[in-house]
Amino acid sequence: MFGGLSFMVDDRMVVAAGRDGGLLVPTNPAAHQALLDRGGRPAYMGRDRPMGPGWITVPHEKLRDAAALAFWLQVGIDSRDTSH
Repeated sequence: MFGGLSFMVDDRMVVAAGRDGGLLVPTNPAAHQALLDRGGRPAYMGRDRPMGPGWITVPHEKLRDAAALAFWLQVGIDSRDTSH
């Protein structure tokens, strides 16, 4: 899915691991700016098609330790309670 390996919880995507080592994470759209401030980047479908405030791309350099990975996994898990 989305060019990466997706990880699911209760039949919903939590994250997709990209070929470059980054993650695609579904998010609560209301938290979009705070997650960008935390190191996420806007997600794109192709070159010029933004996916919108319900999706964040996390570059691999922001996933260097277990605590950072756990944070972004939890963001994806928590997003299951919002609708996209």
